[in-house]
Amino acid sequence: MNMTPPHLTGNYAPVTEELTAQELSVTGQVPPELSGWYLRNGPNPHDAASGHWFLGDGMVHGVRLEHGRAVAYRNRWVRTRTFTDGARGYSEDGTRDLTAGVANTHVIRHAGRTLALVEASYPYELTPELDTVGPYDFDGALHTAMTAHPKTCPRTGELHFFGYAVVSEPYLTYHRADASGKLLLSRPIEVPAATMHHDFALTGEHVIFMDLPVVFDLETATAGGSMPFRWRDDYQARLGVLRRDDPYGAIAWFPIDPCYVFHTLNAFDEPGRVVLYAMRYPELWRAGSGSFTDATLWRWTLDLSTGAVREDQIDDRPAEFPRVDDRLIGLDARFGHATVSARSRLTGDGGALVRYDLHTGARTAHEFGTGRVPAEAVFAPADENPSGRGYLMTYVYDHATDRSDLVILDAEDLSAEPIANIHLPQRVPYGFHGSWLPDL
Repeated sequence: MNMTPPHLTGNYAPVTEELTAQELSVTGQVPPELSGWYLRNGPNPHDAASGHWFLGDGMVHGVRLEHGRAVAYRNRWVRTRTFTDGARGYSEDGTRDLTAGVANTHVIRHAGRTLALVEASYPYELTPELDTVGPYDFDGALHTAMTAHPKTCPRTGELHFFGYAVVSEPYLTYHRADASGKLLLSRPIEVPAATMHHDFALTGEHVIFMDLPVVFDLETATAGGSMPFRWRDDYQARLGVLRRDDPYGAIAWFPIDPCYVFHTLNAFDEPGRVVLYAMRYPELWRAGSGSFTDATLWRWTLDLSTGAVREDQIDDRPAEFPRVDDRLIGLDARFGHATVSARSRLTGDGGALVRYDLHTGARTAHEFGTGRVPAEAVFAPADENPSGRGYLMTYVYDHATDRSDLVILDAEDLSAEPIANIHLPQRVPYGFHGSWLPDL
């Protein structure tokens, strides 16, 4: 008997139409100071089939806000060469095609370009209307894949990122582009094996890499239809710290307890130390890439002079998709946010957003209620003050109606009722990451 896999059922299932809708219905009031696009990316296989949730074709869903109005909703597939031509990332002789990928993980803006990202290929550039321009390789200067989690330095405007490979060395390469989009450097980093480097962290003075025991597995890759990585007990978990002012210098590696991290919350410098917050899994994919444990928020404090590491669990509530105000990346941001939704996606229980006060340890939450499941929440500033007021935006799926809203919450009063529920013309399938792109 054929059984539809869980990642293609319910609100994991793809939507089949690309829509454009004008003047959306709103319950509440859209904050009048918000003008721009809220965009979010995620897997939406156009043939309604994929071997793993992570492998579906990218689709970006966007809502346009202007002066208190929800002006429009638009969703478009990212028309990569994989989407249009069925192109594959690797040929039989091992040659890599970096224009082949699903561009399904994140969507950002840098140097005036909107980029849809996935870690296995080049980014794909989009127009403001979400039409696909094509692959973007930094004017021919990029020769590796690009992570879906680049970091923009709020002080310099530089874009820091990396690419990883699984077939041949270098397995990891660090890149930096200036505020105009010019690629400034590409530095190979020596690691013992091809591990899955999904995210990293940036501070004002350092870059932090995570070399963790989820390792490329050729047998799994050859079998196909799954993520080609497995947990390995014999691989050391460690964090690597590189000085930003010496990008070709030595990397200081700090052994840590075995774990995996998909997503960092933030990192910053203290005198003689680097502090990293991230969502920690005790292990990942030991029994295959359909198996997951729960992630919780942890803090690592790295002593740069002694090599000592302190590891502290900050919360025991399972959560994911951590974010800070993007203007505070690499700084000692007081507040961070994460989404509680993994179990509610399957059970229909209500999800939540959690706000962490990283200075005091206090936590508040917005509970969405039975059947309402939030996605990643993005911070949208209310003004130009980097530590000022702002809002959290997230797509919320409603099991009862099989529809989705864009929900706007007051970040400083998270337990209050939403400021606005923007009602969308169709559901937004569960997906990954996005950005608030204010008008420039």
